[in-house]
Amino acid sequence: MVRAPLAGVAGTLAMSDLSDVVCRTKGLLMTPDILLILWLGKPVWMWLAFLAVVIALLVFDLGVLNRDNHAISLRESLWMSLFYVSLGTLFGIWVWWALGADPGMNYFTGFALEKALALDNIFVIALIFSYFAIPPHLQHRVLFWGILGVVILRAVMIGVGAAIVTQFGWVLYIFAAFLILTGIKMLVMSDQKPDVANNPLLRFLRRHFHVTDKLQGARFFAMLPDPKTGRMVRHMTPLFVALILIEIADVIFAVDSVPAIFAITTDPFIVYTSNIFAILGLRALYFALAAMVERFHYLKYALALVLVFIGSKIFVADMFGLAKVPPVISLAVTFGLLIGGVLLSLVMTRRTARAEAAQ
Repeated sequence: MVRAPLAGVAGTLAMSDLSDVVCRTKGLLMTPDILLILWLGKPVWMWLAFLAVVIALLVFDLGVLNRDNHAISLRESLWMSLFYVSLGTLFGIWVWWALGADPGMNYFTGFALEKALALDNIFVIALIFSYFAIPPHLQHRVLFWGILGVVILRAVMIGVGAAIVTQFGWVLYIFAAFLILTGIKMLVMSDQKPDVANNPLLRFLRRHFHVTDKLQGARFFAMLPDPKTGRMVRHMTPLFVALILIEIADVIFAVDSVPAIFAITTDPFIVYTSNIFAILGLRALYFALAAMVERFHYLKYALALVLVFIGSKIFVADMFGLAKVPPVISLAVTFGLLIGGVLLSLVMTRRTARAEAAQ
């Protein structure tokens, strides 16, 4: 007679405790507390706010600025480039104010480096568009989806890189050595141009998939008759093949840029945000600079020296018993070399143009 009431009381208490846990869980999910949970070293709200800005920019770009396929004018591309650079700069100022001077300087160093690397990327993109004869009014469509893929691919690469660096700190020395070798290679082979026609990936696609050499409007795929059987089959259009080659080109460039930014800072938030804000303006930068990318010839040498410097500073810091080279030095050297490369390029190419015109 005693056990039954006690069992009932115990059951009531258990149900009460369970209800309390459920209420607490619901309360946590419905309050801002969950936004303060750290993820990759930063509160969740910082990541969500950044992703919201990126998504809003992508929607604005495709849904408002480019609802119809049209050729981007130089004036429009310059204004768009200024907008994206200003936005990335404002975000860097916020990082400096919210997280401190060192993270702020690391952000601007990574942002400037990624922008400079984008010039090489622009050169390759221009070659791809030229090879496939993609008209200007369709190029922005390829670049938009290309940048969307880059945002996702960089997130994966940076996430994996952050996990590896966290678990194995010595990997930074491998990154540093790789950057030094890459910089030296750029100094020696800066004049070599990619051969799109003999690209192994392009040959693979043409060998294993149905690929048409003719554009089909703004479509990435088209139903066309198979030359062998006459059946209607889905073909990749030059627009989609160009998109694939551009994505692969970015992965190759990321092999340089991701280790470079990790050599500057191992903070995943700074690494990813500086990369993405620099990349978001790549489409606008392409239309502004594609026609005059050759005028930045000497920037490649400056960029090579930047990669050698960033790789070397890890070994130099160890040599002098420092935890790291101060961010202000990294920022000053990076900006100094890149600005010097731009100015030297503009002066020297202008002299060359005048000399050719005189002849």
